[in-house]
Amino acid sequence: MHRLSSPVAHALIPVAALIGIAFALYQWYLVSKIKVSVDNQTHENGNGNVNGENGIHEMEEGVDGLDVRKKCAEIQEAVSIGANSFLFTEYKYLGYFMTAFAVVIFLFLGSVHNFSTHKKPCAYDESKLCHSPVANAVFSCIAFILGALTSVLSGYLGMKIATYANARTTLEAQKGVGPAFIVAYRSGAVMGFLLASLALLVLYIAINVFKLYFHDDWEGLYDSITGYGLGGSSVALFGRVGGGIYTKAADVGADLVGKVERNIPEDDPRNPAVIADNVGDNVGDIAGMGSDLFGSYAESSCAALFVASISSFGINHEFPAMMYPLLISSMGIIVCLITTLFVTDFQKLTTIKDIGPALKNQILFSTVLMTGGVALVTFVTLPVHFTLFDFGREKHVKNWHLFFCVCSGLWAGLVIGYTTEYYTSNAFQPVKDVANSCKTGAATNVIFGLALGYKSVIIPIFAIAVAIYVGFALAAMYGIALAALGMLSTIATGLSIDAYGPISDNAGGIAEMAGMPHNVRETTDALDAAGNTTAAIGKGFAIGSAALVSLALFGAYVSRVGLDTVNVLNKKVIIGLLVGAMLPYWFSALTMKSVGSAALKMVEEVRRQFNEIPGLMEGTAKPDYATCVKISTDASIKKMIAPGALVMVTPLITGTFFGTETLAGLLAGALVSSVQVAISASNSGGAWDNAKKYIEAGASEHARLLGPKGSEAHKAAVIGDTIGDPLKDTSGPSLNILIKLMAVESLVFAPFFKAHGGLFFK
Repeated sequence: MHRLSSPVAHALIPVAALIGIAFALYQWYLVSKIKVSVDNQTHENGNGNVNGENGIHEMEEGVDGLDVRKKCAEIQEAVSIGANSFLFTEYKYLGYFMTAFAVVIFLFLGSVHNFSTHKKPCAYDESKLCHSPVANAVFSCIAFILGALTSVLSGYLGMKIATYANARTTLEAQKGVGPAFIVAYRSGAVMGFLLASLALLVLYIAINVFKLYFHDDWEGLYDSITGYGLGGSSVALFGRVGGGIYTKAADVGADLVGKVERNIPEDDPRNPAVIADNVGDNVGDIAGMGSDLFGSYAESSCAALFVASISSFGINHEFPAMMYPLLISSMGIIVCLITTLFVTDFQKLTTIKDIGPALKNQILFSTVLMTGGVALVTFVTLPVHFTLFDFGREKHVKNWHLFFCVCSGLWAGLVIGYTTEYYTSNAFQPVKDVANSCKTGAATNVIFGLALGYKSVIIPIFAIAVAIYVGFALAAMYGIALAALGMLSTIATGLSIDAYGPISDNAGGIAEMAGMPHNVRETTDALDAAGNTTAAIGKGFAIGSAALVSLALFGAYVSRVGLDTVNVLNKKVIIGLLVGAMLPYWFSALTMKSVGSAALKMVEEVRRQFNEIPGLMEGTAKPDYATCVKISTDASIKKMIAPGALVMVTPLITGTFFGTETLAGLLAGALVSSVQVAISASNSGGAWDNAKKYIEAGASEHARLLGPKGSEAHKAAVIGDTIGDPLKDTSGPSLNILIKLMAVESLVFAPFFKAHGGLFFK
């Protein structure tokens, strides 16, 4: 088989990215054909139907179609304005942070050689002169800002797409489950393909622009490009934490007062926190999640590129082989496009029972197709034999070794996804057991939910362990970086099914607030229940890939600072291990308390309005939504600072004052501890949520015995769901960013720590 030439490799990456962007825009165009606003072309016939471009069907309870459209448009606008307002406020403060931290990067890295502008000998050939030390500082700053801006764009685009699609999904739910599912999934695909394609395209352009300065100094180039991953994850951390605090403060406040105390339905328009709750779905589950997975992709790519640059690919300047990680991502976009067409154009979904299998098949089909795609890329890109860096030694590798490295991560992701579904979907016994425990009250519900979360850790950890062993055995740290990329290679599909969930959740809220018939709410609830499971699967992918990414970055850091081994019996290492293992608990304490204190204010405000606004409970007066939105916004902006600072400052303090070995121990301890806590927290929360929905739906005899809404078992389920909210949407998802961010930050600042670190031990 002929190997890929450099010009062809140069062309394939941007072409794949542009195809992904074009496909996303096409999906957006299809969604936009569903009109929400009432225009002159929309007219009402004698039977009360609204017949326009989309032919909305007659509603069973005689609700005026024109009025429903108007209400949907108003609610959509309110949610969109709230989400826009929060994100602009958050991004304003993040702009200050990005500027300040870019200066820190320049000062730390520039001081390594006293801001020298003199060129130094090249690593690949000491007879040649390469870039000056200060250039590394400057280009690392540029890469950091570029990564941060791309992460901001990823989150913002995701939010805009979700707020654009929610009301359209509600209107299509009048036609049945099939049309509503297609709209929600197409909208999720817009986000999935835009983000995956933009991340690939921006990184590719950055590499080629940086190459204009670095020329043949590939080690210097890819050393500087690691700042791209740091910028992406820095924004993702604040986006996840801030968005998570926002959404869960509103959700907890709305549920505790609305459902438990006042016994009104979820998303009832009388509830003052209902708009803030729906805004939170977009800024937390959509914008935060988009930035998070962008950060994972950027870091795994940067880790793989850096390790390759100090191996034979970089030393011999083999461009197609060097671009192997980006070509894998390019193939992933094409594979995900094919699988998306299957569910949107070729498969007809007619019943509620078809939703779960349709989403699950997306993961399976993309994994199977991607396996063939990886084989093709591997054998046309890589030489048959080559050498890789292995902590000061050379490891002789064959091209098929890298095929198995990528596939180990790819299939580990599938195992994690299916395991997460088993433990969080109400179609399986674990969630039914949690629901059944609600018969005896909230305490037993909490006990069962915690046990489920702890047990759900077992299989994903074994899957990650197998991927690590295969990757390291076949291709050292480069193999682990490729395993992470393999898990993220189908990121477009993963994001599509992940974004589908919050869009469906918002659609249900709009249906309730607009007073739409019961059958519409049943349809949106079924979409939302499947969305809860897909969101849990998405979190599982994010956590699993974060473990592999952070381990690859850890290996790059260890090689960068010149450590041959990390000895756990060394006193410097073991204190780092203990402190690192403690960090996820400290971080979770900060985020959980932030949600709790914000929710406390929200509960008090919702109670005040119910008590003081005459006619609110009867539906004759409107609640003050704006005050609740302001409570969530203010709390999230203030409370995201402490957890963010903990993650950003800890590696700097550890490396500067305690040295490279202690920092290595810290990274290892944080990695091992955070993965377990993150998986258990996310799955416990997801199980509690779906146990509540299982009782509410009453789809089986067992569920009907526990219900209906308002029963003691249902109230216990709501309390469990409320406890799980900050676990699954704030603390759990943020922990995967903690381990990635600390690892990539340590890698970026590694030259400073190597030159000046360990002040206390000196």
